Amino acid sequence: MMNNQDIEQLLDNMVNELQQQLQQRQIKDPIMIGIHRGGVWIAQRLHEKMGLDSALGSLDISFYRDDFTRIGMNPQVQPSELPMSIDDQHIILIDDVLHTGRTIRAAMNELFDYGRPASILLAVLVERNAHELPIQADVIGKRLQLNNDEHIKLTGPAPLELVLQKIS
Repeated sequence: MMNNQDIEQLLDNMVNELQQQLQQRQIKDPIMIGIHRGGVWIAQRLHEKMGLDSALGSLDISFYRDDFTRIGMNPQVQPSELPMSIDDQHIILIDDVLHTGRTIRAAMNELFDYGRPASILLAVLVERNAHELPIQADVIGKRLQLNNDEHIKLTGPAPLELVLQKIS
């Protein structure tokens, strides 16, 4: 559906939008945090392209999901790693796909267990339809309208590709 070159263009556009939003909000030295797995891959690329000074953080929200009793625990749970205290820090939270909003809710729940950030700016590579929670991204690489039986998946980490899958 989208190859690495297409995704690089989306990432360049996201960098420009993120820099504009940080400037408008007068935010300097934000902390970037990616959500496992695809969000971390996107965050690594954005962090590098933006030349941020602070270390990159990562979250594994497996224990914060509201549906793990239905779908089971992710067999590849990774530790969350935050580079520093997030109290009063401005956070750029990165995910690959914003679909229902439940992953972002879980990520914010986990973040608040670590402290009280000054603000959270949400950036996603793809926003698709069918939100279930009132969560929206501040920066979006691409918007997609998908059918209920379609799913978009980021593969990587290199090369990054977006693959459309049919759910049977």
